[in-house]
Amino acid sequence: MMARLGYCLLLYLITPLIWLRLLWRGRKQPEYLRNLGERYGFYSGQAPGKLIWVHAVSVGETRAAQPLIEGLLARWPEHRILLTCMTPTGREAGQSVYGERVIQAYLPYDYPGATARFFAHFRPAFGVLMETEIWPNLLAAAKRCAIPVVLANARLSERSARGYGRFGALVRPAFASLTGVAAQTAGDGERIGMLGASRVAVCGNLKFDVTPPADKIALGQSWREAIGQRQVWLAASTREGEEPLVLDAWAKVARPDALLVLVPRHPQRFDEVAELLAKRGLPFVRRSEGLPTAETQVWLGDSMGEMVAYYSLADLAFIGGSLLPLGGQNLIEAAACGCPVLVGPHTFNFLQATRDAIEARAALRVADAAELAAAVHRLFSAKNELAEMRAATANFAGAHRGAAERLLGLIADWLGRAAR
Repeated sequence: MMARLGYCLLLYLITPLIWLRLLWRGRKQPEYLRNLGERYGFYSGQAPGKLIWVHAVSVGETRAAQPLIEGLLARWPEHRILLTCMTPTGREAGQSVYGERVIQAYLPYDYPGATARFFAHFRPAFGVLMETEIWPNLLAAAKRCAIPVVLANARLSERSARGYGRFGALVRPAFASLTGVAAQTAGDGERIGMLGASRVAVCGNLKFDVTPPADKIALGQSWREAIGQRQVWLAASTREGEEPLVLDAWAKVARPDALLVLVPRHPQRFDEVAELLAKRGLPFVRRSEGLPTAETQVWLGDSMGEMVAYYSLADLAFIGGSLLPLGGQNLIEAAACGCPVLVGPHTFNFLQATRDAIEARAALRVADAAELAAAVHRLFSAKNELAEMRAATANFAGAHRGAAERLLGLIADWLGRAAR
């Protein structure tokens, strides 16, 4: 209890910093300054009487939740889904994927009063937190209101587990309050159990069950027809500091007949990357301006919600966040589209999925930008090897499906009753 009191005091002390961060992010994304009341537990209108709450912090989790949400709606058709997130891009993704089938709101900051107001307003039958969203006051409030909460698609790296472990007095009651944890891997489950969760099962990764939208696959195929026979290398979800490394590798690939598609992870960096391309003198076109021409060397993917189309277009993809010690991004969406991938040395955020993909020969690891360039050049030259990787990628994705059905069965067992 004393640990949570200290945590609450710290939250109140850093409130000015939270506002400064919102204002700073709002300079480039004004959406951050909208619906501010929701971040403090103030919601307009009246909530439906029967709700199931799903929390997905941002874009990736929102899209990964799709098979879960579809399954929840099928099992409890009399309920609406309340989908909460923390970012405007997550909210936009929710609207794009689910439309009016879900109610959307921001999850409040973890102040005691804000979390109490959240549950008082919505009163969900139960909640599902995607991946590892552990908020001490939120879970304490759910426990007081007798609202079961499940942690789904849970992952916890060794580094994150050590971080949580330093605050055991605060986080152990939070993990212990969970009705159940569906972990992605046995290692994730073991680490989460050591932090206090009492009911842990290994379920697999929900992202394997996400079906790529047919319209986005068709869009990628239409791009392929327009671009013609050029080989396409996609650098997907690149992070700050990686684009210069990718462009260095691209210069070493030295294939004027090929095209680099460069898609930064964060939309607020689109202009910054465009400036970098201009400074390097590379002929480039922005996706927002149209299709690449025969002279275009780099197509800058300055769009949101089209990653499936980019993967459907590409012959080979590099997964960003992995050349620098940022932990990497998830390669599962690429695999679902049948696109072979290259990853850098830093994939600790998605360790098991990456290891499994490499073992299945659906992915290759490179140590640095020089090895990245060599791998792209080799695979573009050895078309048989690239074709074998593509077939292995499809097999890898198919072999790991089924997590959603397992998760839905676990939720029903853990609740011990139908939601009401």
